[in-house]
Amino acid sequence: MQKNLCKFVVAAAMLFSVSGVGAGEQAISASHDDSSLEWGACPAFFPEGCQIAVLHGDPSKPNADIYFKIPGGYEFPAHWHTSAERMVLVSGELDVKYEGQETTHLKEGMYAYGPAKVVHDGKCVSKEQCVVVIAFEEPVDAHEHK
Repeated sequence: MQKNLCKFVVAAAMLFSVSGVGAGEQAISASHDDSSLEWGACPAFFPEGCQIAVLHGDPSKPNADIYFKIPGGYEFPAHWHTSAERMVLVSGELDVKYEGQETTHLKEGMYAYGPAKVVHDGKCVSKEQCVVVIAFEEPVDAHEHK
């Protein structure tokens, strides 16, 4: 428990530093089920049911943070991003597999790092939905791996 809490605190600090929240700036806080967020569809090659919402920044510019929400049992297809991604699982349990690495099993509060341009896929292995905060260093994009 203590180890996971430490991972969460370090991950949260990294996310805020990536998103540019610092002295004199106001942090944005939102619940993963906050109806005030503007939820939109994921890229067209993702199966129906995937949603994203912008938490901070402009996704067309560097240093944007998003929520990625998928239903329990949902499998997301192989894809890659121009940017590295830093993520913290807010709810559910998620398996993510980056090419050339072992599958990472995330539980609530756990952190994972995805290198830029590395193909990955995954599955929400819980019955409940999976919600992930993802911080991107470069503009947010997703490219289908064929």
